[in-house]
Amino acid sequence: MDDVSILLLSGILIVLIAVAAFFSGSETSMMAVNRYRLRHLADDGHKGAMQTANLLERPDRLLGLILFCNNIVNFYVAALGVVIAVRLMGDIGYALGPVILTFIFLVLAEAAPKTMAAYHPERFAFPASYILRPLSVICQPFVWTINWLANNLLAMLRLKLEEAQQTSLSREELKTALSEAGKMLPSRHLKMLHGILDLEQVTVEDIMVPRNEITGIDINDDLNENLSYLSQSSHTRLPLYRDNLDEIIGLIHVRRVLRLLKDADEITREDLEEIAEEPQFVSFVTSLNAQLLNFQRTKKRLGFVIDEYGTIQGLVTMEDILEEVVGEFTTDLQTYSPDIVAQDDGSFMIDGGATMRDINRELGWELPASGPKTLNGLVLERLETMPEPGMTLKLDSYTLEIAQVTDNAVKSVRVKLLKQEDWVSPPRRP
Repeated sequence: MDDVSILLLSGILIVLIAVAAFFSGSETSMMAVNRYRLRHLADDGHKGAMQTANLLERPDRLLGLILFCNNIVNFYVAALGVVIAVRLMGDIGYALGPVILTFIFLVLAEAAPKTMAAYHPERFAFPASYILRPLSVICQPFVWTINWLANNLLAMLRLKLEEAQQTSLSREELKTALSEAGKMLPSRHLKMLHGILDLEQVTVEDIMVPRNEITGIDINDDLNENLSYLSQSSHTRLPLYRDNLDEIIGLIHVRRVLRLLKDADEITREDLEEIAEEPQFVSFVTSLNAQLLNFQRTKKRLGFVIDEYGTIQGLVTMEDILEEVVGEFTTDLQTYSPDIVAQDDGSFMIDGGATMRDINRELGWELPASGPKTLNGLVLERLETMPEPGMTLKLDSYTLEIAQVTDNAVKSVRVKLLKQEDWVSPPRRP
């Protein structure tokens, strides 16, 4: 070794540090590469992606290969560095050499390549796969021994590799992944994707038209008044019942009535019952995803929501479910009535029948939504009595002022989100 020039030893050291940097960057890039994008590129025939995906099928073997090669290089770097330090500084090189070499090694062979690989994993991993692939064949006996020892150690610790290799995403994880990809997707498309993921968690009870807002035809009412109402109705389908909604007969399609009026001189109540479609009843706990499939299977567009006692609680339509995905698309002014109206002072006048879910979604608020479904229900639950107009309720960082009360229900509420400086802490007791 004494006969080898310092220049040659320094050249070999630089090469070894570069090789160590390659293995350090390869380790980081292989673990940081996006698995779903990698799968997409591999399916498209990208050779580097295919090689990388093949190596990542057994990450234990890949890590064993990289660490085996990297540690061999590191030990050679350490030995050669000490030799060069002793040649240049004498015996003190034994003490200073490792310190200087550690600093150089951390910067050039660890921090720099790993940082670059973490920020640009594909640029590093794909070319590296062409070198790691043949190395995995050459070093297979050593890698197999390392993996066998490591896997047995993990087995003693009761860690199962099969469970750790699961890469499927949960619903919440997928929503997070979509949010992170927000810059690549229009905001409207992102909201639609989130809406699709929420279909399984939201029930028909959350979006149904409540019973007291359902309009229909009582077959016992005056026939001429019923026909006049049908001809002027903005709805294409209306419930047909006897005396009350619990005695539902079916659904009347306005087109069928108009066609019947055209073909016959007069219509009887029996004619209305005959053309009424059989109603569909939906449990209030049915998810939107399941109900959408029910509508698709039965070729129906409307269902009556019933509770555990079989009492009709509301009505849900296919349009209601689709609006959960694409947003409001009602354009008919006769059927559209905003529940939330902004006021000049920054507050919002909100209809008492508005659902908590819609309020939070429209305004980006965090009002309690796990209990009562509507704002009216929330106010009554918190006050435990029928409020008078003008009463104010403070709920976390929101103030709710009762604006109108009619028919034993809160008709409208003025709600305002308090600014942080407006929050008042309760006085401390002495």
